[in-house]
Amino acid sequence: MSMFGAVDLSSFAPATKPAGPAGGAPAPATTPMAGGPGGAGGGLPVPLVVDVDASSLRDVAEVSTQVPVIVVLHSPRSQASADLAAVLEQLAGQYAGRFQLARVDVDAAPEVAQALQAQAVPTVVALVAGQPVPMFQGPVPEEQLRSVIDQLLEVAAANGVSGTIAVDSGAGATAQEEPEETEVERAAREAIEAGDFAAAEEVYTHAIAQNPGDDELKVARNQVRLMARLDGQDPHELLAAADAAPTDLEAALAGADAALALGDVNAALGRALEAVRTHQGEERETARLRLLELFEVIGSTSPEVAQARRRLATMLY
Repeated sequence: MSMFGAVDLSSFAPATKPAGPAGGAPAPATTPMAGGPGGAGGGLPVPLVVDVDASSLRDVAEVSTQVPVIVVLHSPRSQASADLAAVLEQLAGQYAGRFQLARVDVDAAPEVAQALQAQAVPTVVALVAGQPVPMFQGPVPEEQLRSVIDQLLEVAAANGVSGTIAVDSGAGATAQEEPEETEVERAAREAIEAGDFAAAEEVYTHAIAQNPGDDELKVARNQVRLMARLDGQDPHELLAAADAAPTDLEAALAGADAALALGDVNAALGRALEAVRTHQGEERETARLRLLELFEVIGSTSPEVAQARRRLATMLY
């Protein structure tokens, strides 16, 4: 897990940012004294979860001199990024103040996304001693999230950033009172964590057969299907392959998946719509069904989905 060396956060960084060695890695920050904020006698009195824009990023960078900050860049246009932000918020409570979660709506704060060099959503970076640390891009299963967070905490501690945020008992209780995981969710999660996406899909298929009106189950199944298709794939390579073979239906649909994984909703829908337009018969129906799956994954209330539905209707009728 290496530091970003080329990101310019000079306008946002703490006023007393520690000088880092060449390559952008932060020097160890001064350890807070026991009894002070972030020290052994208490925690830093700041929110566990914050929404950040250009005016408040400096405050978050200041917090990162004592407590590592995880920054999730998301967009209302991307259901995957919204889901990831929600999971990270739950983990922030479970880690009991060992990191702060900062949420950045890239549509409302594009300058922050630019400063952090985010090319797609969801993108997750961290701040340690005022400097960015790359984490990952795209959706990640919760178990892998825990592993990456643990690695971040090790990096932060190695750089002298090992404080905590003051989390009162009430906040801790709230974190523990999240809705309990259903048996279906548990079985699907365990299958996903084991890399068995087919088994996870079967869990949801069985649940849908018993509850055919539950749209959330259908969305979850489509998300699992998307994860399975993207498992082990490089989205950029999938896009290149789709562009190189525009008449290949499988490549075209994989390109739509890849665009969605990179956070470009319009490109994902556009590629799937083009697959419907340029194919006939069974292949066209395959493309149409995949497009409907993407509608559910992205979210039926998304304006991009509404527009794509209208375009699809003009193609079919």
